[in-house]
Amino acid sequence: MTTSDHGPIDQHLDDALFWLVAQDSPIGEEKALCDAIEARLGKLPLAGKIRRTLDSIVVPLVKKGGRPHVALCGHTDTVRTENGPARREPGRIFGAGVSDMKSGLAVMLVLAERAISRLAYDVTLVFYAREEGPFAENELGPVLEADAELRAVDLAVCLEPSDNRMQLGCNGSIHATVTFEGKTGHSSRPWEGESAISKAAPFLAELAALAPRESLIDGLVYRTVTTVTSAKDGGRGRNVVPDRFVLNVNHRFAPEFSPEDGKRQVLDLVKDRAKVEWLDVSPAALPNAKHPLVQKLIGCGVRKVEQKQAWTDVARFSALGVPAINFGPGENAQAHQKNESCATPLVHEGYRIFEKWLCENLEEGA
Repeated sequence: MTTSDHGPIDQHLDDALFWLVAQDSPIGEEKALCDAIEARLGKLPLAGKIRRTLDSIVVPLVKKGGRPHVALCGHTDTVRTENGPARREPGRIFGAGVSDMKSGLAVMLVLAERAISRLAYDVTLVFYAREEGPFAENELGPVLEADAELRAVDLAVCLEPSDNRMQLGCNGSIHATVTFEGKTGHSSRPWEGESAISKAAPFLAELAALAPRESLIDGLVYRTVTTVTSAKDGGRGRNVVPDRFVLNVNHRFAPEFSPEDGKRQVLDLVKDRAKVEWLDVSPAALPNAKHPLVQKLIGCGVRKVEQKQAWTDVARFSALGVPAINFGPGENAQAHQKNESCATPLVHEGYRIFEKWLCENLEEGA
């Protein structure tokens, strides 16, 4: 493809992205968009039947065998934020999920519609639901469980918003309910009670003073951190010494640690001062910087290579022994924002990086 061909492709990308954003798909309401994508891609000369699990689909674009097999993965759901109807402005598209991560979905759609005959690898697309919620409800889990072919790919790419930077590995994540217990009493005679909030104060002070624990893995620095993200008392009344104080503690642990390691780290912080219940436990993933397919992608115009401090679904593939990376055209800073938007030149650039990586007979500099 020459530079003169970019105009039509760029317009196709913009139209595909607007088409995706114009269809609302907040978490739990992805069925209509899944149906629409399935119908759209079902018109193409695919390598096999589209495989559906719940409101998620696996789309085999090309399957010739004897060459690397790559999966491109993107979630269809969005968070529930304040966004009006999808709209366009010069160089930018607005709407819920446009950066996180319908920008990546647009690249996947256009690769299928405009580059399927030139793919140099076997390529499978995965569109899945419920990524923005709890780990256990994410539909990529049952998709992987049901699809042996997908579990055997050579590399998975999650097109999470990363500004066309490659983000390797990911931290694990634990959400724990930490409950401090005391005794009720009248606030005019606090010595007759025991404030659960006061009992929690040393723990909160320790967390505030806790420095990130750095782990150097393949030249990348991952940070283990612990944060209280919500707190509520027992709600007895404004003149009652509270006998309960409940915290949500989010612990992010580096890829060198297992989920069990992460749990022990939380328990070591809490000690025996409070009750701990595990709400959501998500594994970490090691980086795959030296993988030959990753190295080739880096050479196709990736802006930067860095660690992924947050959690993504690369961890699900990693747990199965499948190398996986994060790389997508959406704007990371726009994720989950009110009036979310995405710069269309980033999407155009991201598409061309994928095209150069995956397709045969591209002219240098195309």
